Amino acid sequence: MSDAVAAMLRARSVAVVGASSRVGSFGARMVHEVTRSTAPLDVHLVNPRYTELHGRPCVPTLDDIEGPVDLVLLGVPDSSLEDQLALATRRGDRSAVIFGSVVEQTQPGRPHLTARLATTARAAGMALCGGGCMGFVNVGYGLRAIGYVERDELPTGPVAFVTHSGSAFSAMLRTRRRIGFSLAVSSGQELVTTTADYLHHALDTEGTGIIAVLQETMRDTPRLRSALERAAAQDIPVVALTVGGSPVGREMVAAHSGAIAGDDAAWEALFDAYGVLRVRDLDEMADTLELFGAGRRAAAGPGIATAHDSGAERTLVVDVAHDLGVPFAPLAQVTRATLAELIEPGLVPTNPLDVWGTGADTYTLFTSTLAALAEDPAVAAVALAVDLVVEHDGDDSYPRAAVATWASTDKPVAVLSNMHSAVDAAQAHWLRSQGVPVLEGTRSGLRALGNLLQHRDFRARLPVVAALQDAARRDRWRERLAAGPLTGSESMDLLGDYGIAHVAVQAATTRESAVAAARTVGWPVVLKTDEPGILHKSDVGGVVLGLADPQAVADAYDDIGARLGSRVLVSASAPRGIELALGVVRDAGLGPLVVVAAGGVLVELLADRAVALPPLDRDRATALLDRLAIRPLLDGRRGAPPVDLDPIVTAIVGLSHLALELADDIDALDINPIIAAPHSTLAVDALVVARPRDARH
Repeated sequence: MSDAVAAMLRARSVAVVGASSRVGSFGARMVHEVTRSTAPLDVHLVNPRYTELHGRPCVPTLDDIEGPVDLVLLGVPDSSLEDQLALATRRGDRSAVIFGSVVEQTQPGRPHLTARLATTARAAGMALCGGGCMGFVNVGYGLRAIGYVERDELPTGPVAFVTHSGSAFSAMLRTRRRIGFSLAVSSGQELVTTTADYLHHALDTEGTGIIAVLQETMRDTPRLRSALERAAAQDIPVVALTVGGSPVGREMVAAHSGAIAGDDAAWEALFDAYGVLRVRDLDEMADTLELFGAGRRAAAGPGIATAHDSGAERTLVVDVAHDLGVPFAPLAQVTRATLAELIEPGLVPTNPLDVWGTGADTYTLFTSTLAALAEDPAVAAVALAVDLVVEHDGDDSYPRAAVATWASTDKPVAVLSNMHSAVDAAQAHWLRSQGVPVLEGTRSGLRALGNLLQHRDFRARLPVVAALQDAARRDRWRERLAAGPLTGSESMDLLGDYGIAHVAVQAATTRESAVAAARTVGWPVVLKTDEPGILHKSDVGGVVLGLADPQAVADAYDDIGARLGSRVLVSASAPRGIELALGVVRDAGLGPLVVVAAGGVLVELLADRAVALPPLDRDRATALLDRLAIRPLLDGRRGAPPVDLDPIVTAIVGLSHLALELADDIDALDINPIIAAPHSTLAVDALVVARPRDARH
């Protein structure tokens, strides 16, 4: 397929099926655009209504073209697509673009048109862009395979952009920003050729320095993972915007961990594994692409520095940066001393820096303060955070100060505007012509600056080496999981086998054995139903806490046994602590995902969780834990002693090993709660949902 994709994106011969001379028609626009290509193309026009179009010969059918072509543009109604694509494959044509939305009334017993088109193309080894797409432009090569009129000079640069949205495709190509493209693809429904295929081609192409994707769903996941792995290895940043969720199926997760992971879990885990820079909207994407496109990467300091002409807007930036987790660099004493000499009395030499006083000699003031910030070793990137509005007195101090700072340092420098609708186009254009990126919003600009830091930090992250699998342990549990649902005590044994500490438990089936078990595990105890099929014990009144003597255990057993069945689990009580939840959920494409979350009865309501792809080492497990909003509670609050993090991390790493070894045997696993106390972390309850036999490899 890679050869066919290359033939499509770097075609030398193109057939335009549905070519037209009618002004404003789709066929006319296809012809107009492809003939404006600067690539060396042999263009063939196809339409039985014409013998000549736009001074070029036009033939009735594809069969009238001698030999196969690299690319067929199918600008025909959906009703004609199947015949035209079949003809192209019989001729040996290498690739095609289907612009139509491929709509067809479903007929019982017959595959949908989309499936038939995909089958035809795949059987012939043909690359297929679309359907429901706007085509592509290989800007670096000079090929325009689109059905709408685009500007004469497409912006050339390092960005390879693949999008499921046609509107975003055209918007990004037409933005006023300093964003240049090597390749832009509107991939549509991806009936055959997927985002992963385009990314692999882009990574093989000289000149690709940044990748941007807008995705509605994840397709061809193994190949997508390999593309992201290649991008990371080549130090090519990947910027991603996702819409509409991902393929974590709720039907496959009976455990709470599935609900708290949510529909976004697969994207989160995938992007975290490969250092993908995630944005939340197109403004954030544009700011991030412009900043990275300027060619500078974050320096070694821990945070950014910003200089402002407004105290209130400085506070706004601080607030938004806090929300986004974008750190400000702590300034060295020498830097603060330098700033104190530069700014007016009453202003504080700190970061972020409010420079404005009386406004005297604005250019010199901002140039010198920005230079001082840039020289501080703790500063990774610098931004002049001012509203780049029209100055009616003609003052151009701000843009000149930004350009001077850009020239005086190798660190990233940008102008950060707080209101994109007020940005003066002329000033912004001049700044960009001098190489200085202009970030056009508080949130989007700070997100872009944070992405600079994130990309740098990912580059410094050591790769995780998967531990060798314990074959005997794996095979033992695979055999047991295949035999049927685990009992409560077996679920705890499973955790223990993977180094996850848990409270002492014993199974019982009579009131006498329940009392005996309680004496063994130690008072007070917890009594839980252990009947197969009862997944969430608390929901059915199947858990009784704090049983301190034999009579209490006997009474609790009689009640649970009468209502739910004779099988119970007697458990030691855990010490008081912070309740967490750990879990494994299965994604259809990515496989097992590890979930770390706030635990207890509010696990789903809080929705405080982090998700990752295994394997995880101790550093990655710690980082996963640090992403939780409740993480500060583990350090102790209001006189509470801090929790020992080491056993929590051990449990997360152990769960990662379990997820890998039993990847084909478990659909979901829930440890909720696992209680983190000052000197121990103990799993209290576990639910294991095995995969059906017919779903295993």
